[in-house]
Amino acid sequence: MNVRIDELDRKILSELQRDAGQSLDEIASRVGSSKTPVWNRIRKMRDAGVVGPQTVVLDAEALGFEACFFVLVRTSEHASEWLDKFLATVRARPEVQEAHRLAGDIDYILKVRVKNARAYDAFYQALIKDVRIHNVTALLSMEEIKSTTALPLDSE
Repeated sequence: MNVRIDELDRKILSELQRDAGQSLDEIASRVGSSKTPVWNRIRKMRDAGVVGPQTVVLDAEALGFEACFFVLVRTSEHASEWLDKFLATVRARPEVQEAHRLAGDIDYILKVRVKNARAYDAFYQALIKDVRIHNVTALLSMEEIKSTTALPLDSE
């Protein structure tokens, strides 16, 4: 569904990205509008699929998930059965925060958040048990420099 996004919508979206837990009054005040038009615009953007479900961002390290691995996957399999099994396996693993199919030498990259290297090894062993993979390379993130889900709405 196509929806037209104007400057006020962008301001509302920016506020929602900053803190979706704000009240409608707070958002309306920050974007220079009143509560009812802001609510109507949010509802319109939700209905159009521009705004998804509200979630909370948790601090992974505070909860003991101290290791973040980027897992590079190469496969020699390209049959639909293999792909279905791989996708189902990746989607079922709670450790996988992101998964992307890539162009180039690497077929997939996974962002995996675990408590430590031992937990990563358990993830890895389960992954290769469930699905045949030609080559897996794991890269440990030493430091998270930037992490955001916010889109650059102001740069349009």
